[in-house]
Amino acid sequence: MKIASTLNLNRVLALSVFALAGFFAVTAGAQTYTKLYTWPEDTRNETGIGLAGIMTQGRDGNIYGTIGDDNSNAAGSAFKMTPSGTFTRIYSFCSLAKCADGSGPWGGLSLGKDGNLYGTTTGGGSFNSGTAFQLTPSGALTTVWNFDNGTDGGVPWYPLLQGLDGNFYGVSNTQYNGDYGAFVKLVPTATPPYKESVLIDFNYTDGNDPNLPTQGTDGSFYGSTFSGGTKGLGVLFKSTTAGVETVLHNFTGYSTDGAYPIGALVQGNDGAYYGVTWQGGSSNLGSIFKVTSNGTYTLIHNFVGRPNDGAYPRSGLILGSDGNFYGTTLNGGTVNDGTIYKVTPSGQVTVLYNFCSQSNCADGFSPVIPLLQHTSGKFYSSTSGNSLGGSYFYSLDVGLAPFVKIVNWAGKVGTTVELLGQGFTGTTGVSFGGVPATFKNVADTYMTATVPPGALSGTLTVTTFTGSMASNRAFLVTPVISGFNPSGGSVGTKVVITGTSLTQTKGVSIGGKSAPFTVNSDTQVTATVPVGARTGMKIGIATAGGVAYSSGVFNVVPSITNFTPTSGPVGTSVTINGNSFTGATAVKFGGVAATSYQVINDQVVDALVPSGAVTGPISVTTPGGTGTSTSNFTVTP
Repeated sequence: MKIASTLNLNRVLALSVFALAGFFAVTAGAQTYTKLYTWPEDTRNETGIGLAGIMTQGRDGNIYGTIGDDNSNAAGSAFKMTPSGTFTRIYSFCSLAKCADGSGPWGGLSLGKDGNLYGTTTGGGSFNSGTAFQLTPSGALTTVWNFDNGTDGGVPWYPLLQGLDGNFYGVSNTQYNGDYGAFVKLVPTATPPYKESVLIDFNYTDGNDPNLPTQGTDGSFYGSTFSGGTKGLGVLFKSTTAGVETVLHNFTGYSTDGAYPIGALVQGNDGAYYGVTWQGGSSNLGSIFKVTSNGTYTLIHNFVGRPNDGAYPRSGLILGSDGNFYGTTLNGGTVNDGTIYKVTPSGQVTVLYNFCSQSNCADGFSPVIPLLQHTSGKFYSSTSGNSLGGSYFYSLDVGLAPFVKIVNWAGKVGTTVELLGQGFTGTTGVSFGGVPATFKNVADTYMTATVPPGALSGTLTVTTFTGSMASNRAFLVTPVISGFNPSGGSVGTKVVITGTSLTQTKGVSIGGKSAPFTVNSDTQVTATVPVGARTGMKIGIATAGGVAYSSGVFNVVPSITNFTPTSGPVGTSVTINGNSFTGATAVKFGGVAATSYQVINDQVVDALVPSGAVTGPISVTTPGGTGTSTSNFTVTP
């Protein structure tokens, strides 16, 4: 068995749970830790249950997650937990014959745009290699895909992630032609199964045992693999929605850049991606890093262990509503039983809570489940143990204010945006970057808003009778190009580009070159065809909300500024200066085609005056059109 396979099993510690314990709270400075629920140890008369994977907040304000191996059939379950700690099991896996509905839901759950929950199982299904499923908050399960451990891999350890395009993305942790894992896409269909495709079939050199990627603001996915790469210590990668992969970084050593990245990457407000390694760093106790979209890697913190900042982070970071990152460590801290910490984008770590700091570890120890920040501002998660052989579901209040969570965080004017929060029944207004929008109150914890004309990318704000709440991330208003005029022109031509959401334009591309521009209004930008522009390319506009391209192409017409000499007999070599000569198909003197010419560069063409040439203008023809001189070339005897 490969080391990666062994370590993969260690992603999730079996969490024992016993009898329900009472309410317990401690305060460390401004941080309040509250024990909300005790997972009972012996609910299936075996070794306990394993609380697993990523938790998510539903439209109803409750928290949803999975347990990997509880219940009488030891196949796991899905649960609902109220923010105050009331537990409800909503589905028991392996309820169908031969575990057709899956078993071992170790990955957790994510919220889809339809309000349903999406996850995976590591076993069961048609091929006993795991499933992907949709689960309603009330507990109705639909299997949307069966992994076959063959062409599409199997044993997925993470939930599905719904992309901005509406499709679902996930990873399988075994793959048929190398057992290194795969990045997969599931396209929803009216009737399951969904349409599945393998985007990346990892081959060890580009990674092994992938963690769940995250979708960046540029639309690409950014992720890591637990091992593999040039040194076998993991890689960071980027993938397009079509599966074009770029390896951004290979981890190379314990004392340098870390080893074995674990958990999902998270994008910071600066656009970079942040994550942790389970081992490596200066003390070989793990590290925190950031990487840019072009692969610039920076190690920003080395964990040093007890009694300081913690050791061996077993889950990734999350971005808090204050712009800092939050995470947990398995060990380290004052008692060496794990910590909850905050880290700034520059790498300054603050320990917020030390586990097992109460008598008999009454507050639990060794957290491994990723934190979830509820829209109340509080953080929620679970320990992997306590003094009774069980574990605790807890909250941590660090004083962050309630906020609005955007489910679908990018879209064009007219898009319906889903919002999670609290107190929505008292909403008096919603704005996108300060621009008012129409909205609909669905429930106190869920509402929708429509992106209005003129909306600006930036903070989304919900105003109520008693105050206001800001979104924890920017909403990106996607620009649209509806047309441009003229359809072609030479360098220096003014092009009027029309569309929507153009106010925040920060760049225009014509012919593949950056073009000078002026924003006339939210629906119009005027740009100038730049030197070097190539014909037959789409016009592009980049704004704070994304990039838009025209449906048609712009034809760059060549232009002649001068030529030398200005006269001469047949056979004279003439240098023609101007713009957009690349790809020239003809040069003419007085309408007579030259049989000998050469494009020196985009601004220079050399030609010989042809036999039969007459005095008249010179013209150069390219696929973009024909440019003609304003003065004549004089053909002499």
